[in-house]
Amino acid sequence: MIYDNLNSLQNAVSKTANVRESLIDDLVYTAVFSADANTKAESRKQIHLLARKNGAISTTIFPLYDAIGRGDLKPTFTVPAHNIRALTYDVARALFRAAMRNQVGPFIFEIARSEIGYTEQRPAEYAACVLAAAIKEGYRGPVFIQGDHFQASAKKWATPEGKASEVKALESLIDEAIAAEFYNIDIDTSTLVDLKYPTRDEQQRTNYEYTAHLTRYIRQRQPKGMEVSVGGEIGEVGKYNTQPDEVRAYMEGLRKHLGGASGIAKISVQTGTSHGGVPLADGSIAQAKIDFEVLREVTKICRSEYGVAGSVQHGASTLPESVFNKFPESEAVEIHLATGFQNMILDAPSFPAEMKDEIRRFCFEQAADERKAGETDEQFVYKTRKKAIGPFKRRMWDMPAEAKKPIIDALQAKFEFLMGKLAVYNTRDVVEKWVPVSASELPAYAAASDALTAAASVDPNEGE
Repeated sequence: MIYDNLNSLQNAVSKTANVRESLIDDLVYTAVFSADANTKAESRKQIHLLARKNGAISTTIFPLYDAIGRGDLKPTFTVPAHNIRALTYDVARALFRAAMRNQVGPFIFEIARSEIGYTEQRPAEYAACVLAAAIKEGYRGPVFIQGDHFQASAKKWATPEGKASEVKALESLIDEAIAAEFYNIDIDTSTLVDLKYPTRDEQQRTNYEYTAHLTRYIRQRQPKGMEVSVGGEIGEVGKYNTQPDEVRAYMEGLRKHLGGASGIAKISVQTGTSHGGVPLADGSIAQAKIDFEVLREVTKICRSEYGVAGSVQHGASTLPESVFNKFPESEAVEIHLATGFQNMILDAPSFPAEMKDEIRRFCFEQAADERKAGETDEQFVYKTRKKAIGPFKRRMWDMPAEAKKPIIDALQAKFEFLMGKLAVYNTRDVVEKWVPVSASELPAYAAASDALTAAASVDPNEGE
């Protein structure tokens, strides 16, 4: 059910005693699909307020990472960060169930700048879906919502006008994200690293200068009493592997521009993966070779020299299941997972065949200009079908239970498997110790709305 006007929504909220059972499904559906802007905004606001009232508090993971960086906590786990592109409410519910069932403390919900565009999920919508899922599942505790790959476009950066526009777009997106209670933001200006220069400092200069600029921008706007967790990135995923001297050049430059403080909690590096994996001619994914020593060495430098929590792995969800235990063994502090979950939805046996065919046709009709010479149909569809997620969002959401339930059950099992491999089972007490929250400690809901706009799309192939 969708509330068709503000009065009906407000009456329902005021009269409903059992939010989890009889209201939240309709409230989140209205938050996503209402045609009335005021009703949509009010439903989102009510979700934020109800989540806080029920003990699901959107907050920052920074205190945990700060403890790791200081050496007060020596983790044996890697924090999973999940990019949810499709069926966001249902998938978030499955993720909360998996975490609650296994007493998982640190786990992150995230969406990248590019994903915001092609999935048609602005931060306010994404946060509402996640918090509604927490309410529905009865989750209590910190909820970590992250802006992933808030990335600068190197192509636009090439002209003064383009550069100014990109800086403004990233600042606007940060405003929008913080308003929606995204209290974890990964800045990605690694696209601006320029290898034509002879020294690492010169290569990384634009990267660390604008990481510093955007970090200061976040700090000036973060809620009082809260330190937003900010991540930086050194090497663009899919390029050559990160080197130790790059880490030091980046961190030294960042410290200089931030007056002696690093300002970030973690660093994303390149280890041999690519976003979404590399599709072969038949549409299957080539096996990546991961250099785990990069993760270990970067984390060592981060912690011992700069008091930063450590390295972050991107482009990992399409890797073989057998390798995931190696991430905590290599001391990666965080790992980002996305395309594998998308594939589980779009390739599921129960996913309606008619919609699969329509998505395939959509790719050929709407994304033909992205096809590269020599690509097979299967390679092309694999790389572009994510563009259909936004246009097909409501139809996916409205799939019958017999189609949707097997998909969600499989995803929950996958979440539990990954959480086990990443060693975050039974870590609830760790988060409770380092990230204590209560509703009274956090600021009043900031009226997040789609009125705040930013250029969401950068590179259509960016985003794990």
